[in-house]
Amino acid sequence: MQRRSALAYLLASPMLSSIPRNKSSNLTPSKRLKISLNAYSFNSPLMAHTISVEQMMDFCVSNGFEGLDLTGYYLPGYPQVPSDDYLFSLKRKLHQIGLELSGTGCRNDFVFANKSDRDREIQLVKNWVDATAKLGAPVLRVFAGKSELPGYSWGEISNWVVEALKECTEYASKKGIIIGIQNHNDFIKTADQAIDIITRVNSPWCGLILDVGSYREKEVYAEIEKSIPYAVNWQLKETVFSGKIEIPIDLKKTFDLIRASHYRGYIPIETLRKGDPTSIVPEFLAQVKPYMF
Repeated sequence: MQRRSALAYLLASPMLSSIPRNKSSNLTPSKRLKISLNAYSFNSPLMAHTISVEQMMDFCVSNGFEGLDLTGYYLPGYPQVPSDDYLFSLKRKLHQIGLELSGTGCRNDFVFANKSDRDREIQLVKNWVDATAKLGAPVLRVFAGKSELPGYSWGEISNWVVEALKECTEYASKKGIIIGIQNHNDFIKTADQAIDIITRVNSPWCGLILDVGSYREKEVYAEIEKSIPYAVNWQLKETVFSGKIEIPIDLKKTFDLIRASHYRGYIPIETLRKGDPTSIVPEFLAQVKPYMF
């Protein structure tokens, strides 16, 4: 009886009654998108060892990025996975400076007629799934592979790609990692091709890395719009292609398409211009930021 009285008193308390009671169905996030940097923007200085991965992380924080897409190529010993000590040191630094990993990536190729060659590439992806899990990133970016293989049709090769992705995705799902296949103007050239492969893999743990600069066969914004429902991450670039002609990206049109979709999460930007990325990246970031919502 005393406990009931105490409970009634607490429920009637002005302190509790003043707490807003929002229904969960009415809650909406204050921000849908977060901005990330794709490490390839620093490809030249990273490959020349004039900047370290850790210094690039510091650059991200000082320039207002919320995340980093850390491609595996830039870690020591690639394609071998670095030691746990090294991976955990990066994870610790990310936590200390308040930066997240929006994803990682490896360079694979499933377009081989010989199954043993494809198995080798599958194992490479699995190795980097493990590394991605240790780093604490949600997505591993992979490729389908080279554009063509003489003597084989796109349909035949796509069966190999789907088979390989299914095995990688099943493995990754057990580690809590999403496999993101990138449309890279290689084997995957169109939105229809990307969607065909992803739907045949048929797993919530496999989606698209939407590379806006690599749709070159059809009208690019129609291709982007068609692809967004399958996107698990992005590569937002300074330029897109109209046929064979490279043109500046229309950021308003791109973000209008994103706004009209259900996509939430990171938008990694990638700059490919020659020059100093410490100057080029902030220029593009300043153009993108007003459209983030």
